[in-house]
Amino acid sequence: MAPPVSGKARYKVGRLTKRAEFLAVAGARRKWSAPGLLLQARAQDGVQKPRKGEPDVRVGFTASKKVGGAVERNRARRRLRAAVAEVLAPHALPATDYVVVARAETVRRPYAALKQDLAQAMKKLRAWQDPPAPDAAPQADGGGT
Repeated sequence: MAPPVSGKARYKVGRLTKRAEFLAVAGARRKWSAPGLLLQARAQDGVQKPRKGEPDVRVGFTASKKVGGAVERNRARRRLRAAVAEVLAPHALPATDYVVVARAETVRRPYAALKQDLAQAMKKLRAWQDPPAPDAAPQADGGGT
């Protein structure tokens, strides 16, 4: 399978910072496990479109001691943040919260495979949105009258 197409973020991406926000996403019980990560997703409560100034999509990252020591956990989070910027941000559904959980394999897994894991998890959770087709170039009408 071809690697996911990277692109610019379509929506403003914010961060989940409070424990209650992480628990709310976990409580939605929408998750998919891949070799390099675990992805959890949840539609934001009663939000069709976020308010002005608020992020459209929020993402949280976590890595437990099962991943390794502090250095390995930080490396895993950095790799996940980079993968999210390339894969999740351009394809995320608006008004959705995501939690990306590092696994022991996150640090050792090739980066391309990690991005593929994230793309596959998003598709399995039906949290993947294809980018809009580029606007067609205006065609000249050929009549210069």
